[in-house]
Amino acid sequence: MENAATRPEELLAEVEANIARICKPARREPSQVTLIAVSKTHPPERIVPLLEAGQRVFGENRVQEAQDKWPELQEQYPDVELHLIGQLQSNKAEDAVALFDCIHSLDRPSLLKALAKAMDKAGRRVPCFVQVNIGDEEQKGGCPIGDVPAFLEKVRAADVPVAGLMCIPPADTEPAPFFALLAKLARDNGLAGLSMGMSGDYETAVQLGATHIRVGTALFGARE
Repeated sequence: MENAATRPEELLAEVEANIARICKPARREPSQVTLIAVSKTHPPERIVPLLEAGQRVFGENRVQEAQDKWPELQEQYPDVELHLIGQLQSNKAEDAVALFDCIHSLDRPSLLKALAKAMDKAGRRVPCFVQVNIGDEEQKGGCPIGDVPAFLEKVRAADVPVAGLMCIPPADTEPAPFFALLAKLARDNGLAGLSMGMSGDYETAVQLGATHIRVGTALFGARE
């Protein structure tokens, strides 16, 4: 799957076929899973083949990088949907609201305040996933599990649309229990959206209810 010689449209078809295959025993429709092609660090010439193959939802980690490469691509492909999947600094909130269609890393009151202010100023409400620190890891961003209900109340009170919950499980561990826990947290809080699963574990995530998967290597090949 990481063979650089494999054409992007073939990699895309392979991932889409995997999603369809996994959905069947899980009694889900493939249309219930949004495939986010993670284009971070990849230049436009690597992205265009996927756009040409029909992929329309892309994920970026950094506001500045997205500002540098996406406006021109969006002129050519106006139906592109751009998701911010990396950590967001509060001072970049206005730029993020202007550029992205969805933000996956809302995780703290200071960022909520900045985003709500930016959305009011822009007259635009951008759906946000609340990122949960599902493995209770000190080095990772994310709202602590126990704080999720209270934080969701604050998000809703600020009139910021809640798309669902997002997580990144601890590295080198079985992801299924963490995905299952995120799914339970979402159910308990009346949320349908689940942003979870990347190239190495998206099949498990889809089995456990992911509505958005963030896939980079399986679509673009290994980074050089």
